[in-house]
Amino acid sequence: MTNVPSGPAAGDKAGQRVPLTRERVLTAALRLVDDEGLDALTRRRLGQELGRDAMALYRHAPDRAALLDGIVELVLDELDIPDGGQDWQTQLSRTAHDFRRIGLAHPHVVSLIVTRPLSTPLGLRPLGTLRPLERLLRLLTDAGFPPDLALRVYRLYIGFLYGHMLTELQELVADPEETNDLLRLGLHRLPPREFPLIRGLAPVLAAYDGEAELDQGLAVLFTGLRTELATAQDEEPDPRT
Repeated sequence: MTNVPSGPAAGDKAGQRVPLTRERVLTAALRLVDDEGLDALTRRRLGQELGRDAMALYRHAPDRAALLDGIVELVLDELDIPDGGQDWQTQLSRTAHDFRRIGLAHPHVVSLIVTRPLSTPLGLRPLGTLRPLERLLRLLTDAGFPPDLALRVYRLYIGFLYGHMLTELQELVADPEETNDLLRLGLHRLPPREFPLIRGLAPVLAAYDGEAELDQGLAVLFTGLRTELATAQDEEPDPRT
């Protein structure tokens, strides 16, 4: 991804304007969202960041929806999905950790990655959002998963990653200066009789480790998937009969 300097004439050389491109527009939009959140992304504000009139952006992003889709494509393009040379569990684990890295680097975009597909049929989505699906299906079918099972595995896997990232990004501390876990997390505000279990888990919640929990969840997921793969392979007809 190309980094574009901020400022009213971002990317312009002395006395000379650098032509706008879709990549420059989307990179500036992503930087704005990373810095200030989705609400800050308006055509006027983006035009200011690029040193252009808002109307100049229409060629590259005709509306807000196109900007949001473009941001998702830009972020997903960073996702590393290994090709060959490793077993499928190692490949999926590496991809999961890379997705977590991207989510932590672009927390405001995670909700877009999760929700943008809900408004668009699969075949009408931007190609950049479908490439991870195609590559993961290829990874799984190359590992021996039948195509229909590979699709179900993909849904389980992506659903787990989305849920994990949304959970990790919600692990906020109410008062970092407090040493008492109840006070630090703000759980002391919960009525003890109504929320005894949540309050009792304060030390565990305070010690949350997103990377470790990702690995634990993947281990559980892979245990089930190994069984599914073995069953599918046992059910395959013997070509010699």
